[in-house]
Amino acid sequence: MSRIVQSIPQVFFASCAVLTAVVTIFFVSYIFYVAYPTFVSQGLINFLTGSVWDYSENVYGIRIFIAGTMILTAVTLILAVPLGIFTAIFMSEIAPKQVTSVMRPLIELLVGIPSVVYGVFGLYVLGSIFRDHIAPFISSTFGLIPFFRAGSTDGAGLALASTVLAIMILPTIIPISEDSIRAVKKEYREASFALGATRWETISQVVLPAASKGIMAAVILGMMRAMGETMAIVMLFGNVITIPNSFFGYGYAMTSKILNDIGYYVAFEEPKSALFAIAAVLFAMEIVFVAAARKIGGRV
Repeated sequence: MSRIVQSIPQVFFASCAVLTAVVTIFFVSYIFYVAYPTFVSQGLINFLTGSVWDYSENVYGIRIFIAGTMILTAVTLILAVPLGIFTAIFMSEIAPKQVTSVMRPLIELLVGIPSVVYGVFGLYVLGSIFRDHIAPFISSTFGLIPFFRAGSTDGAGLALASTVLAIMILPTIIPISEDSIRAVKKEYREASFALGATRWETISQVVLPAASKGIMAAVILGMMRAMGETMAIVMLFGNVITIPNSFFGYGYAMTSKILNDIGYYVAFEEPKSALFAIAAVLFAMEIVFVAAARKIGGRV
């Protein structure tokens, strides 16, 4: 009897693990199962490289949506990663504990803000600032570079969407990077100082390389959050079927296409399959990025 009682916790925890695995496998399998007819009818290569999306002709290509997602994610990371890592360095290596104890909860509080609130904030607060001030300034200062030329804009577009996305992924990048930096052994710092290195030399040449795996994990998780974001992107990216050709250009992300169309076409087998195929491709892309992070030494 005592053996049975002792085995109850093991059985319970094992059951929870099995249930989690089953739910995950079912979820992923269902996405690819529904998407499979589109991959067969369109051909995987044509589906990935085609630029025509026409429900009436049952022709589906997502090259423009992939490009929009990748460009948006890349610009978001360019904005968020330096800010996030420098903030993590400040909080872990420079700031007094009293400052860190105030900053970290405020940063983590950003996680609880709904995506639609970020979208509303970007649309009605930042939108006018980008339209009236930031776009004219960047265009006049860096206009010789075609990417930074701003034509007529209402504020929405790549610049606004990537800025709001950068704010959204900071609570992912900063805490994980800070924890990774704090986890570097104190002896490493002491040895560096003993050899005459300055604080910045110690941080840049000793601490950051030692914490690089954790920082890489933070960046990859932030990137995945940016790629999978939906509501704010629908509100801010413009939803124009074109590849952004400037910092202020419009675009169309993969998640936006799914959200905008699924309510109208979920009852039709071929369109629904095509939209699920976008989700399957996005899921596969994130798997590739996670695998790449593991390959170069990060843990996700």
